[in-house]
Amino acid sequence: MFKSDKKLAGNDTMIGHGTLAEGSIISESDVRIEGEYRGDIECKGDIVLGECGIARSNLKGRDIVISGQVFGDVTASGRLTITASGQVYGSVNAQSLLIQEGGVFNGSCQMERRPETARARTLTGGDAAAAASKEAPAEKTDKAQRKVQAG
Repeated sequence: MFKSDKKLAGNDTMIGHGTLAEGSIISESDVRIEGEYRGDIECKGDIVLGECGIARSNLKGRDIVISGQVFGDVTASGRLTITASGQVYGSVNAQSLLIQEGGVFNGSCQMERRPETARARTLTGGDAAAAASKEAPAEKTDKAQRKVQAG
């Protein structure tokens, strides 16, 4: 079904089909699980859980693809994808969430976007004019009425 064309680099971590592993993984690179894993995974790279993979753990990574079963919380700083064969039972926190038809998600979800740096800075010059032009029509009408009443 959903296969990742991404090949494992020499420093990626893989738990193969038929393997049961327990403990805690902290990784700078990508992690792929095709077997069963019990414990927490904290990864600065991507996490891929294959169709036969089972994770009884909390997952934290950049982009996460779930094609197997996860029993625990999932935190993705980027996109979380639950494929048609994927199942997630637990809380999800992601910037972007994609659930393909047939995918299962039972739990709570919180989505947060990174703050826009353009909006964070003080509006000056052209930025102020651009922001004013994007005002809602009702706000423009209210300002126009206040000018008429004051003048």
